Amino acid sequence: MQAREDGAGQAARSKRADARRNEETLLDAAAAVFVASGVEAPVRDIAAEAGVGVGTIYRHFPTRADLIVAVYRHQVEACAEAGPALLASSATPYAALGQWVDQFVDFLVTKHGLAAVLQPENTGFDTLHAYFLDRLVPVCTQLLDAAAASGEIRPGLDAYELMRGVGNLCIGADSDPRYNARHLVELLIAGLRRPD
Repeated sequence: MQAREDGAGQAARSKRADARRNEETLLDAAAAVFVASGVEAPVRDIAAEAGVGVGTIYRHFPTRADLIVAVYRHQVEACAEAGPALLASSATPYAALGQWVDQFVDFLVTKHGLAAVLQPENTGFDTLHAYFLDRLVPVCTQLLDAAAASGEIRPGLDAYELMRGVGNLCIGADSDPRYNARHLVELLIAGLRRPD
């Protein structure tokens, strides 16, 4: 009897793991389409990117708002997990910081469409913003502290201020094709370096 229960439990865990991977595939595809075409991109484009039918997306995310919020949370988690991984794998803490900020910029490009779905006076928006800050400010702090401890950047930089500055540089990038937010963010990060 115990062996049957163990097998059933393992099968259920395996099914949950498969469902999580499938949902992550959908969210990654949606994020890629949102970055390329905005959050109003047709669901069929997301389905094609994910290699699934449109109905599969609607089964997981009944409304566009559900999908956008899920992508937002998924990308926050990916950004949060990337910080420590980059610190462990990059040549220097400053390089890790630069790579993380680059990923943060990709996230911000997707995030801008959230305002079209959730209004700032909506409590859901406030909850997501608090989630964003709670997950990402500590990661950015860790990266800044590591780069400062290695002597690559000035000490005492505030993660929230840096993230806010990067966010402000990204505003308007979608409305002016000559505006290169990524280049300006690179200049900002270069400006963090400790003078020789």
